[in-house]
Amino acid sequence: MDDEEGGPRKKRKTGARYNRRKIESERLEGASARGARDLVSQCVSTLANNVHQAEDFGDLPPVLVDKLAQLLSKRRMLDSRTLDLFLKPGVANITAYDGAKLKSDDYIRIFQVAPGIKHLRLRNAIQFKEKVMDYLTASTVELESLSLHGANLIDDEHWTSFLMAKGSHLRSLKVYHTDVSFGDEVMRSIKDLCPNLTRLKICHNQKVTSAGLYHIASLKHLQHLSIELYKPTITEHYVEIITRLGANLQTLSLVGIPDLNDSLLEAIHTHCTSLSKLRLKRNETFTDAAFAALFTHWRNPALRVVDLGECRHVDSLTLDNPDGVGLCSAGFEALMAHSGRHLGSLNLLSCRHIERAAFERVFGEGKTYPELETVDVSFCGNMDDFVVGWLWRSCPRVKNLKVFGCFGVKDVRVPRGRNLLGNPNARGMLIEGDDE
Repeated sequence: MDDEEGGPRKKRKTGARYNRRKIESERLEGASARGARDLVSQCVSTLANNVHQAEDFGDLPPVLVDKLAQLLSKRRMLDSRTLDLFLKPGVANITAYDGAKLKSDDYIRIFQVAPGIKHLRLRNAIQFKEKVMDYLTASTVELESLSLHGANLIDDEHWTSFLMAKGSHLRSLKVYHTDVSFGDEVMRSIKDLCPNLTRLKICHNQKVTSAGLYHIASLKHLQHLSIELYKPTITEHYVEIITRLGANLQTLSLVGIPDLNDSLLEAIHTHCTSLSKLRLKRNETFTDAAFAALFTHWRNPALRVVDLGECRHVDSLTLDNPDGVGLCSAGFEALMAHSGRHLGSLNLLSCRHIERAAFERVFGEGKTYPELETVDVSFCGNMDDFVVGWLWRSCPRVKNLKVFGCFGVKDVRVPRGRNLLGNPNARGMLIEGDDE
């Protein structure tokens, strides 16, 4: 009826309107840049737009090849044909940021075309199945690092067979989203068959238990450890790992383990002396006093990355926190006193018991944190315009500041060249002034 009556036509999205939306979207994501893009980025984007006409990437340096892989994956354009552009007999590093369109034969072709590959990183590798693992196990490929995301169709027997054949060459092993595979038996195999492992990352795992964690403490050369498990575990095994490996650890990430207690923080304070990155996220039992003790007179050098997001008191009936559970004011001030001068990234998501006075003391007059670039204080209810203003002044290099859920941040002035993400007030997202 509208067609017959000549109803109003829908407005078309013009190029200018689309570009404005894209620019605003990138700015909110913290990915915007001032001015025109550099020539290299423009060339990479042009090649990605016309990738269907490319026969190979020639002698592009690995950095640009990686940018192309990211761009094609973002556009969901990585498939059997475009994968061939990344494969060459002499290539040592292959990364597929989105393998959802790749088939099992495509993964096998990687090892056929590039038998000298040393570093393989695959995300959304749904079709990396048992027959692919069988081929890899029987091949001459000697991987030094393997990162698999979403390869949940490989049982424990195939993992063990792979480690028996290739474990002695591995230096880095990262496994994400394996559902009901990769359990305690595989962890035991890692201990026995991967003596040279320096990096181990097990995330979103539903099978490993405390019994499997026990074997990590035997990896004497381990320098980077990241764990995120769904099965209930006990603190004692983590303390054992820190006690035996803490002196060598450079990065430590323990995420989503709600029952870890203060004895872990004590072990970190005592045994960890080389950490540059510390992530203890989503915990409901650490206390503020233990955090303060951890960062006070700690022999460890200043940290570069700290993520203590969601370490807070959880109670649906009251916001009071009489026992000082989670990261509160004392722990926050001790952290900044220890690592603030060299800190590059700070995540305080949902640490809602940090008082406004503590923020003022940390970011107040005379305080400077010259290397801090990203800060997340979302759902810290005591953040307001005044505190954010002090933060801009004391952290001259902060590019991205996240304030989701901070309803006291209403009308803050955002210096040019910086991003304020998550402000509920549209007026507060205006960018004014100069770069100072």
